[in-house]
Amino acid sequence: MAQSGAPRRLLTPDDHVLLLVDHESQMGFAVGSHPMEVVINATQGLAKTAVLFGVPTVVTTVMERHFSGPLFRGVREAFPDRDDWIDRTTMNPWEDERVRDRVRATGKPKLVLAGLWTEVCVAMPALCAVDEGMSVHFVADACGGVSPEAHERAVQRMVQAGVQPLTWLQYLLELQRDWARSATASAVGDIAREHAGTYGLGAEYIYTMLDWDRAER
Repeated sequence: MAQSGAPRRLLTPDDHVLLLVDHESQMGFAVGSHPMEVVINATQGLAKTAVLFGVPTVVTTVMERHFSGPLFRGVREAFPDRDDWIDRTTMNPWEDERVRDRVRATGKPKLVLAGLWTEVCVAMPALCAVDEGMSVHFVADACGGVSPEAHERAVQRMVQAGVQPLTWLQYLLELQRDWARSATASAVGDIAREHAGTYGLGAEYIYTMLDWDRAER
């Protein structure tokens, strides 16, 4: 659905660009705000959602080979073309002109971002993008800070600046919004079954009891 005038509040697959920041091993070691398996799972679900809906995605790392280490496997598998990744030295991705240029080149009025750590590599670009007039969202459960305090203060700072929080599952369902959209409905169910916890368990139950998987083959 094309956007006109001021950006609408609900996200659509074609009105935004996704920025994934520093979902790397070394960055994950220091996360103390969430269990890392929660962040990894949310990030994988988020990445798969972006691929499913064709959302333009910028993947950026910080000193990958010298400090921060490899991207989470789920991100690598979703976006396997290493030549498309942007490796930085800056803590703030927005201060790397390659990242800014890649985001701007999409022509999208909205930015959705997630990464490690919330208080540095997520909050700083979010605030900078707001200053440039973008409508900005962040996927809170695909982010992590060095402590609960660090994460929550970063969330509070972003929200006060007008950045809108959501979860990866909210993102998935907001892009789908109607189960009659058959081109993506089945794949949305697959992502939910793999990554959406008890909601996914419920979907698995329905698929099994109604033999939906068998009917689709």
